[in-house]
Amino acid sequence: MPSQRLNATTITFPRRLHSLHRLLLCFPCLLLVACATSHGSPASSSISTSTPSGTATVSVPTLSTALLTYGGHKGPVIGVSWSPDGKRIASCGNDGTVQVWEANTGKLLWKAAVAAYAFAVAWSPDGKAIAGGGSGGTVEILDATNGHTMATYSGQSSFIEGLAWSPNSKFIASGSQDDTVKIWDIQTGKSVVTYTGHTGPVARVAWSPDGARIASASYDQTVQIWDAKTGKHLLTYTDQHAPIWEVAWSPDGKHIASGTGAAGLNPPVTTNNSVKVWDATTGQTLLTYTGSLGQVYALAWSPDGTQIASGGDDTIVHIWNAMTGKTRLLYRGHTGIIFKIAWSPNGTLLASAATDDSVQVWKSAV
Repeated sequence: MPSQRLNATTITFPRRLHSLHRLLLCFPCLLLVACATSHGSPASSSISTSTPSGTATVSVPTLSTALLTYGGHKGPVIGVSWSPDGKRIASCGNDGTVQVWEANTGKLLWKAAVAAYAFAVAWSPDGKAIAGGGSGGTVEILDATNGHTMATYSGQSSFIEGLAWSPNSKFIASGSQDDTVKIWDIQTGKSVVTYTGHTGPVARVAWSPDGARIASASYDQTVQIWDAKTGKHLLTYTDQHAPIWEVAWSPDGKHIASGTGAAGLNPPVTTNNSVKVWDATTGQTLLTYTGSLGQVYALAWSPDGTQIASGGDDTIVHIWNAMTGKTRLLYRGHTGIIFKIAWSPNGTLLASAATDDSVQVWKSAV
């Protein structure tokens, strides 16, 4: 997203694309959502969704309240990640902290400062460590049990926006506004690969399930796939024609979903807002989902690979069939832009982070 300074009457856009998160540095304070536990009931809602076969109006179940709302952050929440056992959640935001709390109660277990603004958080697959990053340009590796700093990695010259662990928890990839992705060896603390294929800031990174490849999404309107060991470029995906904010591998590693949108001018409208599902080997587009009414910042593939959750400017989380694009559920509990979505390991719950200063945990089905 172009850098934006918001006040009651004006929106200004400099020429160069900067971090989508800089919007949040001056984003007006939204309604603080208090911690509460409540159960929502489904309702009927009609929306139009575009699929390869055309546009159809469908009635889908809608949830409007969460099982749990976590309001521990003092400002917009940008990242969220589940522990591998599904019992805890890590979140980060514009207050500069990573916070870990119980997924079923919202009880805060610990918090740690990682940067002036924290934009990315990722729990290691082995459950032992949490990576956090943001405006400082460094990656902080925290002990998942208490938040103590285990290591700090420096070497990128601008904000860290994307973090992803290797499946074996031995490496961490960090994507930066300096247009690079670095891979860090957890044992030695050294950078073992630097990927420089992008010509714009890197918004997100995702490690393939087999550990062999990395997909990186950029403001340069591409997703690039490259060899995780050597940094060799393998594929560039260019079918979205707008900055790409999020990328996610399917659990079987065969497909990739990427989300995008381009901000317009006075009044702020958006174009090319879509999620694309495409073949991770050939780059062929298989499905386009255009159900969202704004830019798509958040994507998550369900653990069984059958569904995708997406969210963004329209403040709605959409759950839809990964094969057909048919919308299956809408979640309308947020009042702010949704920046991250994460499925629980067993696939029954979702956690969504938004600029309404909250993380909300809710059922993935009704």
